[in-house]
Parts: sequence; C-alpha cells; structure tokens
Amino acid sequence: MCAKIHRQSSCARGQKPNQLVPPCRERKIHKSWTFSLRPSPLGFARGTIAAAFCLCLLGHSRASDLQPLPGTNAVLRPKAREPIRPIPQSVPLDAAKVALGHKLFDEPRLSHDNTVSCASCHNLKTGGVDHRVHSLGINQAEGVINAPTVFNSGLHFKQFWDGRADSLEEQVDGPTQDVNEMGSTWPEILAKLEHSSAYVNAFKEIYPDGIQHQNVKNALAEFERSLITPNSRFDRYLRGDDTAITAEEKQGYLKFKTYGCIACHQGVDVGGNMFQPLGILGDYFGDRGKVTKADFGRFNVTGHDEDKFVFKVPSLRNVALTAPYFHDGSAQTLEQAVTTMAKYQLGRELPPRDLEQVVLFLKSLTGQYEGKPLP
Repeated sequence: MCAKIHRQSSCARGQKPNQLVPPCRERKIHKSWTFSLRPSPLGFARGTIAAAFCLCLLGHSRASDLQPLPGTNAVLRPKAREPIRPIPQSVPLDAAKVALGHKLFDEPRLSHDNTVSCASCHNLKTGGVDHRVHSLGINQAEGVINAPTVFNSGLHFKQFWDGRADSLEEQVDGPTQDVNEMGSTWPEILAKLEHSSAYVNAFKEIYPDGIQHQNVKNALAEFERSLITPNSRFDRYLRGDDTAITAEEKQGYLKFKTYGCIACHQGVDVGGNMFQPLGILGDYFGDRGKVTKADFGRFNVTGHDEDKFVFKVPSLRNVALTAPYFHDGSAQTLEQAVTTMAKYQLGRELPPRDLEQVVLFLKSLTGQYEGKPLP
C-alpha cells in the first residue's frame, strides 16, 4: 500500500475517528494516528481503492436491522460490510422543542428588517436549499458562499463549509448575526419574541427560564435535527431490498466505490464527516480564477496554511435536488459536479457510460421527509 501509519499525539484536522481519507498529503484523522501519503496519481489510485476496500469492511449487520418483507414472512437482510449506512427511521427528540423550532425556522422576525427567515435560504420544499449560487439576505444583500441543504445537517460532524461551528446550536449564531444574511443581534431578536404572547407561553412551557438566546438556539437546533430523510431507494437496497435500485444504479455504486469517491463520501450521511482540500490532483482555483476569501475555507478558521482551500466534505444525501454544487455554486448539474470531482480530486476523466451510471446512483440517494418523497 502507499500509506505509512505513524503515531501522533494530537489531531488538528477535526475528522471523526476511523474515517479514511484520500492520499493527497499528510492528513490527521484521529487523535493518535496520521496517514502520511504520497501525492502521486498512482499513489492516489492505489490509496483510494484500498480505502474503499477497507471501508467496505467497516459495516456489519445486526438482528435489529432485519425487516420482514411486506406481505410475506420473508426477511430482508441488510447489506453487510458496506461503507454507506442507511439513515435511521427516526431520531429521539423532544417533540415540543421540534415544534417550537419549526416555528422559529419560519420566523422572519429573527432578521433585522423582518424579511428573512431560516427557510428563506433553506426551503424544505426545494431540497432544503434556494438553488442560488449565493443566497440573498436583508436588503437583498448577496452572500459569499453557497448555502448547503439543511436536511440531515444533524448528522454532520461540524457545521458550515469551513467547519467553524461544532454544533447546530453554535451554527445559529452565524446567519442570525451576519450582516449579509439576517443582520440581527440577540437583544433585538429576544425583544421581538418577548412581544409575542404565543412565543412567551411556548418558551415557558418548555424552558424554565423562558425566552433566552440559548433556548432559541436549542429549539432551532432540535428542529434541524429532525430534518432527516430516510427511506431513499438506496437505503432500502442497503436494508436488503435488491429491487429498490436498478442494475444501472448498482453499477454506478460499484464505480463510485472503485474510483475512490467512497473514501470521502461514506457513512450514514455519505459525507459530512471530514475535511478535504478542493483540488488534490489539479489546480481547481487556478483554473477557475478570481479567488475570494470564502475559497480559503478552513484556513479562515484556523489560520494554518495547510488548511487553505480545505472544506468540509458535503453530504451527498438528496444531492439530485440541491444544485448548484460546491461551496462556490460553480456546477449547475450533477454531471458537471461529478466530472469536476473526478478531474480535481481523482485525477481522472470518467468515460461517458461510467459518468452516467454514477449520476444514476447519486439520484437513488433522494430520501423522504415526514414519510413523503422529497419533491
């Protein structure tokens, strides 16, 4: 293999344990381990295939995963040893907090001029995004980075493209107080909510200290944690229904793994659990031009040169619904996005048939929200 493993005393990259990453350069992935990897294309090809193989060994079946096939006594047996795991059917949450958080999510009074809500940029009817390259905030101010989907955000290890928030609660501070987004302050937000008897009563029923900024953040975060989208056709396939996806989609999944995409896009969220540089095997930003501060990614948080152009790997759940793609919104279609990733992350040009099949697989990741297929 093209990887050497060395002991380290700390982790500066923030990845969750037991996540394999492409062999681009030294990448810390656990508090006690670092992978030192060769940057050559041959090393990358070998490493990603090895990573995919190792990841395939991570999955396992449990008796609780077995499900009866509807209308029969047969049992669906989940696919074992797969690097992608199905989204759980439900998550344990406080229903009252979720309901209050949903109301706050749609509340424009969280913005300075009462015109922008969380839902303005994260429309649940359009995949949890607004389909803009940059969202518009108060006074029609344009943001500087593409708004990711809010669906399944509770499954991410950090929030924002640069990972500057460790929790959904912490994430709320960003848009509410950003001058280009909601442009408000906590004193202003709390004063508005305290003028509503409905909000006063709702908060008193749930939180002993009533309307406080930490309670607003907690309610919003609890609602966002409820935004899971289980029961995609691919999840049903993972749970044992071989007819849930087509033969072409199965081929697309196989190629997704063998090309090495799986090294970064795995786990229950098919991503969202590590940081990676954009442009491992090509100069993405040099080719695109006009580098902005937002393009520096994780560097804007850590100040470390090695974190320039490093971003949280996005989830591919419901990816067919969330165009445009990447932090800069530069890809308008899935085909463009996959082609770009193959070029700059894998150093490959996918044959048209392979590209078509990978895209078909990605479309099978579209799930359901509240028991209904996402539009």
